[in-house]
Amino acid sequence: MSRIGKTPVVIPAKVKVTVAGNRVSVEGPKGKLELELPALTTAKIDSGNVLVQRADDTSRSKAMHGLARALVNNLVKGVNDGFQKKLEIQGVGFKAAVQGAVVNLSLGYSHPILYPIPAGIKVTVEENTKVTIEGASKEVVGRVASEIRSYYPPEPYKGKGVRYVGEKVIRKEGKTVQ
Repeated sequence: MSRIGKTPVVIPAKVKVTVAGNRVSVEGPKGKLELELPALTTAKIDSGNVLVQRADDTSRSKAMHGLARALVNNLVKGVNDGFQKKLEIQGVGFKAAVQGAVVNLSLGYSHPILYPIPAGIKVTVEENTKVTIEGASKEVVGRVASEIRSYYPPEPYKGKGVRYVGEKVIRKEGKTVQ
């Protein structure tokens, strides 16, 4: 049984948390985020901590308890420190560039791929092949990174494509000539 839900979420000095019914709002230096708590859970603020409580001891209630606590913790971390994902592009002629509110990806197709950057997300490109995605919401940062990666995932024969930094790609051996 997980005991994650029982541990309180510590509120840093620069962060302001408000709980209204089933809605948790968190405001800090990196922005403002809101969350509708999952069913069977409630939250309250107690002496600089956020405590998440469950309705009963059913299996579903226990699962939602840990989930709700983790989501509230991600909100607090996001508005205080922020989250980031790093991608790298490998392949001859493959590159990326940020043009205003759009990421322009050249991934070997006959056309450039234009990915609109969502609000609250900052994308930077270094050396045309290293993409950094930053933002307050862990969910949105991860979604943007996965959508950019999905345009050309790393292929197993030459290793070309968009991958997360540190991602291992299992390479396959090509056909052999006899």
